[in-house]
Amino acid sequence: MSQYIVSARKYRPDSFGTLIGQDNIAQTLKNSILRGQLAHAYLFCGPRGVGKTTTARIFAKMINCSDPSSEMEPCGQCESCQSFAEGRSYCIHELDAASNNGVEDIKTLMDQVRIPPQVGRYSVYIIDEVHMLSQAAFNAFLKTLEEPPAHAIFILATTEKHKILPTILSRCQTYDFNRITVDNIVRNLRMVASSEGITIDDESLHVIAHKADGAMRDALTIFDQTVAFCGTDVKYQDVLRNLNVLDYEYSFSLVDAFLKGDYPAALMTFDEVLTKGFNALHFVAALSSHLRDLVVSKSGGLDALLELPESLKIRYKEQAERCSLGFLYEGLSITTQCESGYRASVNPRLHIEFALMRLSFIASKPAVATPAVAAAPAQGVKTPVATQNTGEMLRSSESPRPAPAPAETAPVAAQNTGEMLRSPEQSQPAPAEVQATLQPAGSEEQPRERRTRGARVGMSLKSVMDEPQAEAVAAKTEDTVPSDEAVKAKWPELARMYSDKPRLASMLTTTTLEMSEADGFKTVVFFVVNDAQKDWVESKLLHELEGNFRKVVGSAKVYLRVAVSVDDTPEEKKIYMPSDQAAELMRQNEQVKNLVKDLELDIK
Repeated sequence: MSQYIVSARKYRPDSFGTLIGQDNIAQTLKNSILRGQLAHAYLFCGPRGVGKTTTARIFAKMINCSDPSSEMEPCGQCESCQSFAEGRSYCIHELDAASNNGVEDIKTLMDQVRIPPQVGRYSVYIIDEVHMLSQAAFNAFLKTLEEPPAHAIFILATTEKHKILPTILSRCQTYDFNRITVDNIVRNLRMVASSEGITIDDESLHVIAHKADGAMRDALTIFDQTVAFCGTDVKYQDVLRNLNVLDYEYSFSLVDAFLKGDYPAALMTFDEVLTKGFNALHFVAALSSHLRDLVVSKSGGLDALLELPESLKIRYKEQAERCSLGFLYEGLSITTQCESGYRASVNPRLHIEFALMRLSFIASKPAVATPAVAAAPAQGVKTPVATQNTGEMLRSSESPRPAPAPAETAPVAAQNTGEMLRSPEQSQPAPAEVQATLQPAGSEEQPRERRTRGARVGMSLKSVMDEPQAEAVAAKTEDTVPSDEAVKAKWPELARMYSDKPRLASMLTTTTLEMSEADGFKTVVFFVVNDAQKDWVESKLLHELEGNFRKVVGSAKVYLRVAVSVDDTPEEKKIYMPSDQAAELMRQNEQVKNLVKDLELDIK
């Protein structure tokens, strides 16, 4: 039986042309060789399995190749190339810094650097996992790295660039390697499968590529594992079972259940996923990714963001057409909230099941329509607008046409009371004092000041309240200035409104109040401890506090202001130094003072 070689080694790139996903770096290195502009130190950094060490070996082989091609690729025939391929090169040296990370190892390397190359022009030193060097080893390496011999070139490779000293970074040309895209991984895996005589579909290749997370070496390792499990004829379901990956079908069926409002089917699907041993959090993450892909499929021109086989892209497109953007947006909001709160949940399964039920009820929600102003039944009729802040009904702009009779005015919703007021045709006549306040807008007998307050169009309150209630509302709308005692009595009620914010509630409870009255308005000043707190309250909270307090006291003639309290208590001097402690002791005790004086002691 022939010796087996894993795919990650067997199909390792040996030239810049076969390097996968790092075209810009390969082109830069080839240009530097072509122009003779070689630096003395390079730093290759990036995630695992993206080709850092492979690129370093190709670059080192290319530097010493005696007969490079026109594409700046190593010939593979010269003595330097053959000796490197056979592992007997004396010009290219590799050092694993993870196991040789001490000062003595670096000193040995520095002694070796002085020896000129036997074959070729340069001695290349590839130091892998260079971030594992100790602090002392880095410091010993600094001088050699800054001024090496003319024949020495260092190539450092690392996955953790942030752990390398800035003094090392400043002496190297840095190349950042990117993660390899799914398409590039799939293309390379397809080539490997063809070379090995293995039958595998695109869906399976995409599953392996997604599992590799941008690392080509991981993708080849997973590919070998899959072939060992499935044989030469690889099936999609076998790949999912071997890699323990959730099938796309679960996400498609769940979204179909959500669109139908079938939450029992969604819960049963989730139970099936748990029964098969899948992680519940991975299930939610897969559902979030599925909804994201539906959003991308629904938006035109974003196909490049879908790293999926063509057959799946068609299915995503078809399902996205049946989903509204509002459904997808709210669904993503629910799944992301579920992910973030999963670990803090006492009952994780119930936490996810509740999210699935919420998703099932999105499609059945009635659309929230924006309230529209009803059309006027006749010419010249004006529709009033309800203002939420003041609770007053304001007329539309004046029309040159004569005002209509009270019976022709449109009914209006009183938003502050939350009650619908009927038109006069649908109600009994209101008492005289109420009708006096509800005269039509065109009436000349009603003063202008009176017409700007309350409900001023022809309508009746009898449909929603009886006469005593109407009198209570009329009395409340007088909006008198509250007394100081009323303000103090209602202030704790304002603090209780913010019981869910303990720090704010504590500030409102412990503060002191100062009140003043002028021009028919009462100003209430409450105090905070410092300027920063005052600025925060004024910019973020004062308007809300004022509105809530007006509701509490039942008057709009109250203003809130915030000020910083002044502490008149004299600050106690703290004694820290021994000389200060001795002086304080002498001040408090006359005998100690006399003793110091008699003995001529120095207390400084």
